Amino acid sequence: MAASVYVRRRAINVIALGLSAFATALGLVFLAWILWMTLKSGLAAITPRLFTKITAYGADGGLANAIAGSLIMDLMALLICAPIGVLAGTFLAEYANRTKLGATIRFLNDILLSAPSIVLGLFVYVIVVLPMSNFTHGQVSFSGFAGAVALALIGLPVIVRTTDEMLQLVPGTLREATLSLGVPQWKMTVQVLMRAATSGIVTGVLLALARLAGETAPLLFTAFGNNFMTVHPMDKMASLPVAIYQYTNDPSPALHTIAWAGALLITLFVLVLSLLTRMLFSRHKVRYD
Repeated sequence: MAASVYVRRRAINVIALGLSAFATALGLVFLAWILWMTLKSGLAAITPRLFTKITAYGADGGLANAIAGSLIMDLMALLICAPIGVLAGTFLAEYANRTKLGATIRFLNDILLSAPSIVLGLFVYVIVVLPMSNFTHGQVSFSGFAGAVALALIGLPVIVRTTDEMLQLVPGTLREATLSLGVPQWKMTVQVLMRAATSGIVTGVLLALARLAGETAPLLFTAFGNNFMTVHPMDKMASLPVAIYQYTNDPSPALHTIAWAGALLITLFVLVLSLLTRMLFSRHKVRYD
């Protein structure tokens, strides 16, 4: 009896391990396939022209304005969502950790985290783009600022959750030791807890930036796109994801190659950010009980 139970458990274990290994290998195969296709199709267009010419030249142009626009909107989005996200996450972890208010905010944050990006883009279109038409004689006023607001709504819940979780990983004994010395709670939070969780919080900010880099749908309703170089946040602004979307809808093979190059740039950017976050978190990870 015992032998049959052992054999059955071993068989189930082998089957489970085999299915897990197969699922992992299948995922890695598709990931490698995507990376190989992106590298193979986009590497040919990685030339100086790609970084110096604008999209207005079409097949003879590059992605200079799209690269600049993406960097500007991503940085503006981080300037908006990073401070709010860190402060909100700190409030949840240190001041509303076991309250109904904290549970409600976490629930709403999870909803925002899972909301489709196109819905957030339409929301910003209604509350930012359309009202700004009152200052442009009734014309719909797409802008890089509106795109940054839409991206900020996407990155905000990522930073809130990461900050909340990283601060909760800080040992409770550290809080008790600090408070026993008569240190006010706000000073303990800023000078002790935030310092202990800095690497995790920075990791969350970088992960949010990596997610923002590939968003297309919200920018179609906010920044819209621009074939010329602009750095003014209130102008229509080009971006890499939108340029890729527009080029893939064009029948020209040359534009398809440029689109693959743009996809390769985004992939490399996200890869570098992912490696940077792993290195940062592994070197300065929070120690907990």
